Amino acid sequence: MSEQVLIQFRADKALKQEVAEIYERLGMDLPTAFRMFMAKSKMVKGLPFEATLPEQTITMAEAKSAFYELRRQAGDVPEMSLDEINAEVFAVRNEKKGKLL
Repeated sequence: MSEQVLIQFRADKALKQEVAEIYERLGMDLPTAFRMFMAKSKMVKGLPFEATLPEQTITMAEAKSAFYELRRQAGDVPEMSLDEINAEVFAVRNEKKGKLL
């Protein structure tokens, strides 16, 4: 067996807990998952997933502006009763069923 080394790093506590729970559901612990990450990185000679920048980015101000605009538009939508909502859902489902046949 090759010589073992200790690797330490800092991570957000909540993120670590959430990720640990995901790996536990997959039947492994964090050290095993990180060893798999390193082995796959060695195999592909890089990150074991695609890492690219998005084509388009927006600023926080633009995101807030878009959010508030959508919120304003939603405020103009009239209130619907539960019966009206159910009728609309029923109509859309029937329309989709007709297209599938």
